[in-house]
Amino acid sequence: MFLDTYDVIVVGGGHAGAEAAAAAAQMGSSTLLITMQLQAIGQMSCNPAMGGIAKGQIVREIDALGGYSGIVSDHSAIQFKMLNLSKGPAMWSPRTQNDRMRFAETWRLMLEKTPNVDFYQDMVSGLLIEKDRVVGVKTSLGIDIKARSVVLTNGTFLNGMIHIGLRQLGGGRAGEKAATGITEQLVDLGFESGRMKTGTPPRVDGRSLDYSVMIPQPGDALPGKFSYTNTPILTRQLDCHMTHTSALVHELLQEGFDRSPMFNGRIQGLGPRYCPSIEDKINRFADKQSHQLFVEPEGWDTVEVYVNGFSTSLPEDVQFKALRQVKGFEKVKFFRPGYAIEYDYFPPTQLKTTLETKLVNGLFFAGQINGTTGYEEAAAQGLMAGINAHLYVAERPGFVLKRDEAYIGVLIDDLITKGTEEPYRMFTSRAEYRTLLRQDNADFRLTPMGYALGLASEDRLRAMENKKQQSDDLVRFFETTSVSPEVINPLLEEVDSAPVKQSGKLFKVFSRPDVTMEHMLRVPEVEAYIHELNPDKEVLEQAEIQVKYQGYIEKEKNNADKLHRLEYVKIPQGFDYSSLKSLSIEARQKLHKIAPETIAQASRISGVSPSDVSVLLVHLGR
Repeated sequence: MFLDTYDVIVVGGGHAGAEAAAAAAQMGSSTLLITMQLQAIGQMSCNPAMGGIAKGQIVREIDALGGYSGIVSDHSAIQFKMLNLSKGPAMWSPRTQNDRMRFAETWRLMLEKTPNVDFYQDMVSGLLIEKDRVVGVKTSLGIDIKARSVVLTNGTFLNGMIHIGLRQLGGGRAGEKAATGITEQLVDLGFESGRMKTGTPPRVDGRSLDYSVMIPQPGDALPGKFSYTNTPILTRQLDCHMTHTSALVHELLQEGFDRSPMFNGRIQGLGPRYCPSIEDKINRFADKQSHQLFVEPEGWDTVEVYVNGFSTSLPEDVQFKALRQVKGFEKVKFFRPGYAIEYDYFPPTQLKTTLETKLVNGLFFAGQINGTTGYEEAAAQGLMAGINAHLYVAERPGFVLKRDEAYIGVLIDDLITKGTEEPYRMFTSRAEYRTLLRQDNADFRLTPMGYALGLASEDRLRAMENKKQQSDDLVRFFETTSVSPEVINPLLEEVDSAPVKQSGKLFKVFSRPDVTMEHMLRVPEVEAYIHELNPDKEVLEQAEIQVKYQGYIEKEKNNADKLHRLEYVKIPQGFDYSSLKSLSIEARQKLHKIAPETIAQASRISGVSPSDVSVLLVHLGR
């Protein structure tokens, strides 16, 4: 029925679990994916979309390393948008609307085609542990399955409790039961646990909506995609729509506040600050008379619609009554009401940089169990946990991304160094090197690493190298080719840019903010070179960014290089901070609890001051 011992057992089949299983298996580990519902593998539990601000960068990073999320997103996309195009390229963020059913189906089929992955449907009720090492799992059917490592990706299922008004239902997702036993065992082993909350809006019947009074939200005229592989580009797209709540809608919702589990103390866990429920928005922003609602189709063929912005745990009759007062929703029919869900998580300061737990060797955590929110954050952790579970079994050093190498590195460093008491969501503002961590260069940054790990294929590596060579050649052409005033001044005049008085390098003219690649392509020398090079759109975009933002990019690289010096100063395992009386009391307590692996990580811990870092450096002979 099972192998005698698996290299890796992954518990949970959501975005984290699916990526973890795919990564470990592709790298050569015998992998068992155990989930309570095989039909729910890769399911989009909340909104039918991938990417967005900072999250889109993460999906591209997952893809560049050889993960599956970008490929699955492209194959199931119904709309594509590049967000923040009015800002600099560090802020550009790809996003897809997806066909919910096709997304999950594509994940399932891709995993089934991945060698080394076995599947089993059951609930994992406990871990098999010998001394301080995990050796397998125990299921609700009483079956013991042996493993050299285990990745827990339990999502919202650990002692999950669904709230709709005053009603409470045990469950990890609508229609699915909660998982029990694991939290209690981990707490007995010395782990610290907490409770968090998230929520989801009502799903409604699109046939009952009046789209003619809403504002259409179409996709990009020239849609892009997530994956650097040859996934399909959309040739047709579905529109989303926008409408608004009103003062009357808010009044009707407030009538149910006395039955709101958020306000009557039934929910103890903190919800996501940046994705609040509609009742939380009304309460926190009492001066606002309306809030935006985005009406998102769930797929090509279904009539089911997701009401983005109307997440709620109010009683279903209050939800229905209020939503019927929203423009376009006057005759709305519900498929199901919105609800809140409360679940167990484990503060991630209990993890090493590889996402392995400090207390139990071979045990890894990924996704919402670590206090994050969002498919993309979960998938990134799953990928990293799957990689590191394989490396642990192979007795090879762990794989850790630095903060200047990937948003994934920022995400994991933030979690294990600072912890989180509310659902953690990635933003571009969390990355101090975001000019380096753009969505357009994720393949340059990470595909060589993915290839070295055995995840990214040789074809991916060659395609990346070819793209990099072409963009470097193009930048060099601009740096070495001169242009005369007669040729360039007419173009500069068009954009109200000061004329040049003598011949100069194209690079200098191209660096001007108002001059674009489209202008450059009208210069005869450039046109001839481009015709010969025959680059694709991504190469042209990459070259333009390198020219225009060279100063910013170099500055961030220099800053990152300075920080790397501290990354190489290792702190011995089990270091006794209490012996350093020069450290502040808070620093001693925090350093002892988090046990940073390097001076750089220690410097990012809240409560550890620059003078504390100096004390550590002196003590370590640096």
